Amino acid sequence: MATLTSILDNDFYKFTMQFAASKLFPKAQARYEFINRGQHQFPDGFDKLLKDAINEMARLKLTKAEKEFLRTKCPYIEPTYLDFLEGYRYDPDEVHIIQTGGDLSVTIDGYWYRTILWEVPIMSLLCELYYEVGGVPRIPNHEVCQVVKDKMEKYDKLNITIADFGTRRRHSYEVHDLVIRTLKNHPSKTFIGTSNIHFAMKYETTPIGTHAHEWFMFHAAKYGYKMANLLGLEHWSDVYRGDLGIALSDTYTTEVFFKQFDKKLSKLFDGVRHDSGDPVIFAEMTMEHYKKQGINPESKTIIFSDGLDYNKVKNIADFCEGKIGYSFGIGTDFTNDVGLPRMNIVLKMVEAKPEDGDWTAVIKLSDEPGKHTGNPSEIAIAKQILKIED
Repeated sequence: MATLTSILDNDFYKFTMQFAASKLFPKAQARYEFINRGQHQFPDGFDKLLKDAINEMARLKLTKAEKEFLRTKCPYIEPTYLDFLEGYRYDPDEVHIIQTGGDLSVTIDGYWYRTILWEVPIMSLLCELYYEVGGVPRIPNHEVCQVVKDKMEKYDKLNITIADFGTRRRHSYEVHDLVIRTLKNHPSKTFIGTSNIHFAMKYETTPIGTHAHEWFMFHAAKYGYKMANLLGLEHWSDVYRGDLGIALSDTYTTEVFFKQFDKKLSKLFDGVRHDSGDPVIFAEMTMEHYKKQGINPESKTIIFSDGLDYNKVKNIADFCEGKIGYSFGIGTDFTNDVGLPRMNIVLKMVEAKPEDGDWTAVIKLSDEPGKHTGNPSEIAIAKQILKIED
């Protein structure tokens, strides 16, 4: 059954956030919860299979070769963190799984600097186990590779750059491996890296990522909604001093984000990431923001990462060409295009407890109202404080 073989089989931004959290908020605690957006039904005994796979993760540890890869590829990460990561072990007691009929509950709680690594590997295991027990065969390996090649030939004609962002909802480790191998061997410069550090190391490419929504969600719990974006970015720049400079914009809507993304931050950060809402409208807002700050948009970059496929990518590239820098992070359309329905699941932070603080519900206000996550009453409070109207 599905299992992980490397502690680095995870998204890069989980480790960059872990470093920052351990440095700035070592006593903070967090809770995460599985959200079954697709209403998938899980067969009897699925909870045991998932628990067994998670228990196996306790065996994972950073190898000397992996530590050296991080040291050389990521010089902005301090050696003290690499020593910490070498001693880090997953603790399955932090994960709680309950199955009732076809419904599955997964929650995680503990110190934030520890629990931050669970989300992505649990989601990837959950997906792989779901397909395994379902017993419906995928397309064969050579077809998986051909699908990737066909897509890349089309992307090559757009003169763009693409990274793999598909770890969390991949069909399986085997498919992900086939995809990255095919992308790496493709004879063009379109593919520039992957969010998965394990595969970045295996195929000698670049690990890509900065931070996720939970970074700003925690800051809202500690400092309030009005200061979450500003202090989240200030603290990020305090840790990374200009490296890892793509800012995520839609934790509390892009409109609110740009009100706090002042000239200092706009100049300091290399660009922004789009993860919800209309990408063309977002690009227009971003360019207008930079122009108001006296910054040439062509000197900045937008990373687009919201459910992309070829048609969406082409539409975005056609609009942005000659106006602003742009690149793409493509997820399940690479790693789960195998002839089967794709899973629609997330695993999000739902509560945070800052040092000497109380447990506080955390939420995300996407640029698409249907993608808001969190307690409805807390969502209403945040919208009132931030003056957001759907």
